[in-house]
Amino acid sequence: MAFLETYNVIGVTIWLILATKVADVTKSLVEDLITPAIFAPLLKKLKIEKLEDLSFRWILYGKVIARIIDFIIVAFCLFLVVKYMNVTIK
Repeated sequence: MAFLETYNVIGVTIWLILATKVADVTKSLVEDLITPAIFAPLLKKLKIEKLEDLSFRWILYGKVIARIIDFIIVAFCLFLVVKYMNVTIK
């Protein structure tokens, strides 16, 4: 029990579970809400259902674009959380 208290293993486990769920929500937000709202006219013109389906000679650059958008949103959310935590600590 001292090991758990010393290294805060339970807290890390809870944050890890929470982080995976936040990642799922962010992925859904990007794939199901933001990407269709922004890229819907372009995707309809190209006759593609999802951004991930964009490809050129078997290179799936649509997946890269989708992951970059996902990363930017996650990084921005983490920035806001860290900024909020710094303000509340002071």
